[in-house]
Parts: sequence; C-alpha cells; structure tokens
Amino acid sequence: MVDADFNARLDTVIANRLPGCDGLIAVERLSGGASQETYRIQAKAGAGERVLAMRRAPGGLAPQSEATGVHPGLAVEARLMQVARSVGVPEPEVFLVLEEADGLGEGFLMEWLDGEALGARIVRSPAFEAVRPKLAFECGRILARIHAIDLQATGLDQALDTITPAEFVEQTWERYRQFPTPQPMIDYAGRWLMDHLPDTPQLTLVHNDFRNGNFMIDGEGIIAVLDWEVAHIGDPMRDLGWICTNSWRFGRSDLPVGGFGRYADLFAGYEAESGQPVDPEQVRFWEVFGSFWWAIGCLGMAEHYRSGPDQTVERPAIGRRSSECQVDCVNLLIPGPAQTVAGEDPAAASEMPRIDELLISVRDYLRGDVMAETSGRINFLARVAGNALDIVLRDLALGPSHRRAERARLKALFRSEVGPQAGLDELRWRLVHALRDGSLPLDHPGLADHLRETVVNQVAIDQPKYSGYKTAVAQSTPSSSESK
Repeated sequence: MVDADFNARLDTVIANRLPGCDGLIAVERLSGGASQETYRIQAKAGAGERVLAMRRAPGGLAPQSEATGVHPGLAVEARLMQVARSVGVPEPEVFLVLEEADGLGEGFLMEWLDGEALGARIVRSPAFEAVRPKLAFECGRILARIHAIDLQATGLDQALDTITPAEFVEQTWERYRQFPTPQPMIDYAGRWLMDHLPDTPQLTLVHNDFRNGNFMIDGEGIIAVLDWEVAHIGDPMRDLGWICTNSWRFGRSDLPVGGFGRYADLFAGYEAESGQPVDPEQVRFWEVFGSFWWAIGCLGMAEHYRSGPDQTVERPAIGRRSSECQVDCVNLLIPGPAQTVAGEDPAAASEMPRIDELLISVRDYLRGDVMAETSGRINFLARVAGNALDIVLRDLALGPSHRRAERARLKALFRSEVGPQAGLDELRWRLVHALRDGSLPLDHPGLADHLRETVVNQVAIDQPKYSGYKTAVAQSTPSSSESK
C-alpha cells in the first residue's frame, strides 16, 4: 500500500521531470526487496502509457549501515548502473535520480524490463532449460567487465569505500559483535577467515551482491544486473565467491554457481573476458565469507525490525535464516556427522485448544483465506507470516530437547570451569568470548562436534528443507540417522 501523498508527489515528479510522460496512472510496491523498496509504475505518455521501475530507500529515509556493509546511497547506485551499462554490462536505463525537493526520499526511476529475476524460477522453470547451461560462463564474463571498469575515469574512486579482505572480515564481524546475541559458529568462521586471508589482491570495483536473484534473465540470457546498493572497491574474487554461496543455489547444491552452473564454466567465462587466471582457493575463501557475511546480514534484518522504519514480517523471518548460512559454514569448514534430537509431541498436552492448534489455525488462515483474497506484496507477506508460524511450531516440538543437549555439550566442553547451575545463555557467551579473544583454539577437542550439532539442530527448527541441512545430515553416521 502507498498513501495518497506519495502518489501525488510521484505524479508531480513524473509529469515535471520525465520527458514524454504526463503523470501517474498507478503504482505498486513489489514483493521482496527487504533492504530497498521496488515499485512498478504505470505513467501517462501521450495517448498511451509507459511502464517504469522505481527503487527507493526503506520508508524514503536515508540509507543506514547494514550488516552487509555501508550503503553508498541510491544516487551512487544509479551512477554505477549507468557506468556498467556503458561498458557492456546489461542494465536498465536510469532516467532520473530523486531530489530532496521531490519529497519522495532517496531513489531513482529507471526503465522497466520484462524478464525473470526470481532465483528459484531461474533454477527450476522449464522456460529457462536451454539458457541455464550458458549462465555460469555469462556470469563470469559480466563480472570481468565490472571488475575492469576504470574507477578513476568514472569518478567511482571518490564515491565508493575501499575495503581490503582483512578490513571486510573485521568490519562484518564487528557488526555482528554489536548484536546482543551469542552465535558461536559465526565467531568460529570469523577466526578461520582471519587465519586464511588472501595475499594482497588487486583491488577493483566489486558489485558485492552479484548472485542468482539479483540479475534478470530472459530466454536468451542475462538482460539486467540489479541491486548495486553495497558496491565497493575490493577483491574482485568476492563476487565470484558470492555467486557460489549455497544460499543462492535455491536447493541445487550440486550446481555451485547460482544453482545452474559449475565452477569451471564461471572461471572460464571470467578468464576469457579478463585474460586473468582464477585461483579456486581464493574463490573458496570468499565462498566461506559469503555464508559468514549473510549469516550476519540476516541477523541485521532482525535488528532492523527492532529499530528500523520498515518493520514488516519479512525482516524477522529473514533473521531466522542466519542458521542456514551457519550450516553452510559447518559444511565448508567442519563437515562430519551430527545427531538430530527427537522432538516432543505437542498432542500430548491436555489443553483445549493446544498452543500448536492455535498457531496452526492462524497459519492456515493466512495461507488459505488471506492469500486467496490478496495479490502482490500483501500476498507475499501472508506467505512469509505462515512460514514464520511453522518455525514457531517446530521450535515448540524440537527446541527444548535441542537446547538441553546444547547446554550439556557446553558444560562438557568447559568441564570444571563452570558451575553446575550455569545457564545456556551464560555458556554460549563464554564460548563466544573464548573464540573472539583466541583463548580457545579452533581445533580444541569437542569444539567442532559441538558447533556442528548445535547448528544442524537449529536449522532443523528454522528451515529443515534447506539444502545445507540436507547436506549436513547426509554425513551422519547410521546411529545418528536412526535417532532422527
């Protein structure tokens, strides 16, 4: 929903600042876009109409620092798209950047392109069966073009932050350390990354969010690279590692490049365009970092729900996805067997109605009645809300056993260092502080097993259909599989 004042201001901007357009017909905020707002606009154009897209900061307010980095601003994002378009990167044409006098906040209007940007559809739809095998190579070529952009000639060196790998790890880790939550696997991954930093890479323009779901395709290939909001100057291999991060494979963990391609094809496309060889180990570093970065980015969405202007149901739901990224770190750094706890049966309770029945009734109302009567963003948010209630239901069944087992492992890990009454939160913080200050080595006996089992059981609550969870439990021993 957008208000009448918003519509009136947008109508004025279109009529006064966009040549060939006479005003607003309709505007709709689209689903998705948890960090920025995206709108589809129908504008009057003589006797006909013209379709536009608008990208705007949440609530129209100035961008904030997220867990994913510092936003350079939507005016700079628009400039990045224009520069990229000029060197052959597929981009929509940017028509105008909003000004303070427009009264709409930070944002810009651009060409509307018809294509597919939903990652799951790109991976699964029969309509793209012919193009999928070519996408990894094409991604490599596009990234090479982005990384070759002349920063000085375009003035981007003055508009963007420069971030070395060490600074990027530390900046991201520090953002997480500001959250009032102990997540030991995040600290373990942070320690590993600082121990395996790449050697003095050449620094270039980095898109920093180039992945399946942030570009648009049609039946021929990629037609637009989207969402430049966290671009910076840094190690170009960050982009290659990010598109391989498991979060963006949409269930196809066997195809590491976006769920549609293989490493070899991505590297071949990059090398063909750039003439520079790709170091697979450097890409792997950034793949680990990708899961670390997005684990913290997800927590940032939950934090933004508590403090930000856009307090939609989508943000805390994304916050719960942090455990998905953490299990990807487990699979990359400490793979092995993990026992899953047995759940408790809510039906054993004698209340009428039981808590689970109340939750199920609301969930089914959202998925049935509300979704049947809505469309667009409201329909999308009703689905998200139903999924959030599923998490609560699984936590009711699995959470108590999971947390009891976690506490028992932590007490065993610290042995005589803690008293018998030490609570779970106290023990989690003890482990987090020991990882942060380096007093606990990463190869400490029992540490990897504890982290693996804790994260795997948390993902069983948050999203048991996630491919990283399936990878983790597939490594379990027969006895642990039976216990599941």
